[in-house]
Amino acid sequence: MSEINTMRLDKWLWAARFFKTRALAQKHIELGRIKVNNERVKNSKYIVVGDVIDMSLNSLPFRLTVNGLNMQRRPAPEARLLYSEDADTVAKREHIKLLNQAADMQTHYPEGRPTKRDRRQLDRIKQDW
Repeated sequence: MSEINTMRLDKWLWAARFFKTRALAQKHIELGRIKVNNERVKNSKYIVVGDVIDMSLNSLPFRLTVNGLNMQRRPAPEARLLYSEDADTVAKREHIKLLNQAADMQTHYPEGRPTKRDRRQLDRIKQDW
């Protein structure tokens, strides 16, 4: 991590590996999915160490505290050192993931799609019921 004091928000999100490109980071900022210190901001917002970033990625909440600034995109283990996550938000995000998995399991057939014969048997049971 270098000795810089401020950094553009879109560049930090890219360097911290939340987005593959700065353009994607800018798009999410413009859509209002990212807030700094509970305020909606622009792409050119400069952040400093200690700022709190609230964002929603793929309908999952993130609450990050900026621990460091780095002008270059580094490997993922180094990028994780740039921020710390709020434990409550991590728990909430895991809960949402579990709910999404449960919903997916209900819509899919665990043994595969029913065959034509199975479907006809189901139809007979439904008619008799």
